[in-house]
Order: sequence, then structure tokens, then C-alpha cells
Amino acid sequence: MVLLGLTDEDLELGLGISKPMHRRKLRLAIEDYREAEAGQGLSKAAEMDHHWVSRSWLSDVGLPQYSQAFQNQLVDGRVLNSLSRQDLERLLNITTESHQNSLLLAIQLLQLINFNKEVLQARRAQCEHQHQDPVVWTCHRVMKWIRDIDLKEYADSLHGRGVHGAVLALDPSFDADAMGRALGIPSHKHMLHRHLYEEMKALAIPARHSSVEQDCDASRTPPQSPSAVCRYNDESVSMRRRPGKSPLRFSPRTAIGQGLGYHGSCGSLPREARVQAVPRTKGSPMHTYNSVEITNV
Repeated sequence: MVLLGLTDEDLELGLGISKPMHRRKLRLAIEDYREAEAGQGLSKAAEMDHHWVSRSWLSDVGLPQYSQAFQNQLVDGRVLNSLSRQDLERLLNITTESHQNSLLLAIQLLQLINFNKEVLQARRAQCEHQHQDPVVWTCHRVMKWIRDIDLKEYADSLHGRGVHGAVLALDPSFDADAMGRALGIPSHKHMLHRHLYEEMKALAIPARHSSVEQDCDASRTPPQSPSAVCRYNDESVSMRRRPGKSPLRFSPRTAIGQGLGYHGSCGSLPREARVQAVPRTKGSPMHTYNSVEITNV
């Protein structure tokens, strides 16, 4: 396919695609379609268009304030699977570390379920009125849980904080103290903090055990997620499928057994993967193309 051989310079000068994220979106879509033609079928992430990501997904994560940024960058399911912390800061202007962690953990959840929206919706429906399977909880479901454990006066403090189920279940650094700060519980209210600690212990520890099983399954069977690498080089063309691990590299195994007080810290990010650029071929056909707009591909 001609488009697979085009460099970023070709895409920018010939097709008028100036934004790096838009070029990435096009490359990921092309790669996905090429693998579909080889008999693998389109990835489940292909069903997540940028409207769903910027409106529904960000709302569920609890960070709707970034909706316009995601909309402008046309971030769809395939692009989500390629995002790194550096991308969030440099291309989406998300500089708050806790918000970056929240988004990367939400992406890890999608990877654990192979970007299958139907599975996600079914699991959320099953635990809507029961305090189980918290890893799939939306931020709204977390707020409902806070109200149910008699802390309703603090629940609304979670608006725009990015506290969703994957944060509770997969991030060992998000303990009862971190939740207390997110809720705005005064430090001198020791009984409330103790109550929150006990409730989180009852909820999070079983969830982390369950997440270990899912993580093991994901490591044995590569998910049908779009071709991507955690650290993305915009000059790259060929992208590998990656296993269901978050760019944050939080392993549920490390979460089990850790306390829910002041313990644990955010894991550091791995060194960026380097992907070689495909050189421009002679006789580039770019002069025959006009400027295009990339939306859903």
C-alpha cells in the first residue's frame, strides 16, 4: 500500500497533515486494515471512534475537562493504545501527574479486556448495585460507593479528579491516604480516615488478586489491540502489537500485599522504544495528492 511507504514529511507536505497525532492516527488505521486483510480482522479498538473517546470514555474516567483536547487531536481507540506519558504532556497538554496516571491506568483496563466495549459494559452492569469487580468501575460508580459507605458529603469532591476503578485496583500507590486527600477529608478526622482504610482494604485487595489473574491471561494471549508501541516515534511506519500492559507499567502483582496507608510509589516509566523510520522511496507519488482531513479511519 502506497501510504505505508510515506514519511512524515510526505504526509505533512503532500497531504497537509501537520499534527503528529493525526499522522499517527492514519498510520495505525492503515496498519490495522492491512492486518485485517491478512485475515486477523480489525481490532476491537477500531470500534472506538474519537467522539466516543472524548465524550463517553473521558467522562467515565472522571476527566471530562480534557474532552476538547482529545477531540482536537482526534484520539480514537487505536491512538489510545499508543499513548505514553510523554504524549499526554507534550501533545495533549496534560501536566498533572495524577491525571496522567489515571488515563494510563484506564488504558491498561482497556488492554486487559482487549478493547472490547461490550465486555466492559456487561461487567459494569453486573456490578452497578454490588460492590464487586471494582477494576471496571467508572468514576461515577466510585462516587456511588463513597456515598454507600457513609461518606456522601465528600463524594462530589471526586469530580474532575480521575479516580476510577482501575486506579483503586491497579495502582499500589493509590492508598487510603491518597483517597482521603482526593475526597478532601480533613486530616484531624481520624475516625473517618480509619473507616475509609477498612472499606478500601475490603474492596481493593480482592480486586488486585482478580487483576493478577487477568494480567496472567493477558500475558499468555496477546490481545486483539491495534498495532502500537508504548513509546511512539512519529516517523515510524511499522508498529508491533503489544501485550496488555499499561504504558505506566503497573503490574497487579506488585499491588498485592502492599499496605493501603503511606506505602508504594508510582513506578517509573521504561526507556522509550526506538522504532526505525522507513526511508522515502524514489518517485514519491505525493504530488498527485491533495490536502485531506483525517477523522474516522
